[in-house]
Amino acid sequence: MAPLEIRHRSVRPISAKHAQASRFLQQSLQTGGVEETRIFGLIEEARITRKTFDGRMLDLEITLSDWVYRSVISKNVLTLHRDYFRLRKPFERRMYELARKHCGVKDEWKIGLELLQKKCGSNSPLRVFRALVKKVCEHDADHGHFPDYAVTMDDDVILFRNRSGLKSKPDPLANAGDDAPYIDPETMHDAKTAAPGYDVYALYDEWVSWWHDMGKPELKSPRAAFLGFCKKRHERKPLR
Repeated sequence: MAPLEIRHRSVRPISAKHAQASRFLQQSLQTGGVEETRIFGLIEEARITRKTFDGRMLDLEITLSDWVYRSVISKNVLTLHRDYFRLRKPFERRMYELARKHCGVKDEWKIGLELLQKKCGSNSPLRVFRALVKKVCEHDADHGHFPDYAVTMDDDVILFRNRSGLKSKPDPLANAGDDAPYIDPETMHDAKTAAPGYDVYALYDEWVSWWHDMGKPELKSPRAAFLGFCKKRHERKPLR
């Protein structure tokens, strides 16, 4: 039986998307020869206020279940890397979601191409889907754009390797010398937005070389100077 929503004095089935949000979980505990089963939802309660005249939403209030709230507070949930929202292709985002679910914090996870296609919900011919995945793997090998995991494909088997377990990228400061302007990791992250498609570590090396050639002028804000360099490079020769 579908969940019901009471509106004034009428009752009607709620929409599929709302039913999805009200999905129930079941947990069983056994202690002292007694088994206890708890059934609860991800969302305890939701309240939406709309204009009756045009349906425009005025207010939305969601109360999470105690289980979800405790999981979030204790950091027992997997988060999405913020670069997930910069993945432009829907199937790339789906690949990340699957890797996050099945690989999580483990070192690696493998999946066959045909099964990956089914899980991504792609209706493309297998050869077309193979070409799309291959392009993602090649782009990740060149630029490391895929969040959290390095992606490779060999003989129609896709391997996701957790980047935290891989050898980290060379520290650009170590290669540039002790006198090079310091750029923090957050700025290196922002540089990917300023110059999409570029290897920001290679851009850093070029910027430091330019800084040396200019006689090492004092920089009031190395961060702003480097991001400006990246932005101009993208404007002159955009890769995306």
